[in-house]
Amino acid sequence: MTRPAMMRRTLLAGPALLLSVGAAAQQRLQIPLRWYVVQIAENVCTVELPGIPDHRIVNDRSARGTPFVLHSYSLEAGGYSYAVQTALYPVDVDTTQPRRVLQAALDARAQNLESGKWTKVDWREIKAGAAVDSMGTLSAGRGLRQVALLKERRFISLAFLGGIAGMTGVEAERFFTSLKLA
Repeated sequence: MTRPAMMRRTLLAGPALLLSVGAAAQQRLQIPLRWYVVQIAENVCTVELPGIPDHRIVNDRSARGTPFVLHSYSLEAGGYSYAVQTALYPVDVDTTQPRRVLQAALDARAQNLESGKWTKVDWREIKAGAAVDSMGTLSAGRGLRQVALLKERRFISLAFLGGIAGMTGVEAERFFTSLKLA
């Protein structure tokens, strides 16, 4: 190749190269999420969330018809969904067998799972009461992880939705381990 031809080729390729570098520079920056400590209803607990959640109060009833209030906090951030729920069960709910109460909560939530069953259920006793950590598959390769606990008549549930791989990832672990009971 002659020197003038080589110079023409370099001059023609230069702007295309600059355009591709400029295009790469215009990609969205990944801004890290800012996590906040959120106080959950009536100072029941605190939990860290990557943003300020939406708080809803839901009027519910026990199986025997006694009204009670469920506090629900939800947030979508960074491609994941986070939810925290708590309720103080009325006296007509038998909480003397915490595992049975938590199993009922698991069974109700499992109806949303692809197979109708949890793929992992890990029961444990914590100083506050009984707890269960469960994971399951939703449609389209998404997963649900839920940690629920019962301390006397107080029910607390943390749920994390996202890709299957994210169920044990950094964001999920930060969310679940941030729970501090009052």
